[in-house]
Amino acid sequence: MFVVIFRANARQLDAAYSATAAQMRELALKEFGCLEFTAVTEGDQEIALSYWPNEASIRAWKQQADHLMAQQMGRERWYASYRVEVAEVTRRYAYPPA
Repeated sequence: MFVVIFRANARQLDAAYSATAAQMRELALKEFGCLEFTAVTEGDQEIALSYWPNEASIRAWKQQADHLMAQQMGRERWYASYRVEVAEVTRRYAYPPA
């Protein structure tokens, strides 16, 4: 399993951002194999964690047409800066155990 860590400094998060983010989340989860998606915003800082079964799913998602448009809008309108990290999850546990 892999995790994509998205960290951003927001410039402006408006209603169009909220609608686009919800649409992208739904698309990733339903059509591209995303296993879990969590995002948190505090002040102008945003962090999103998305979990994927493999790197191929992440690459396909990165190149999806609507997602490419959302990325462009993010650079032009919503984010002052961002960074993305992709990591492999080598261990995972929870309480209570699943």
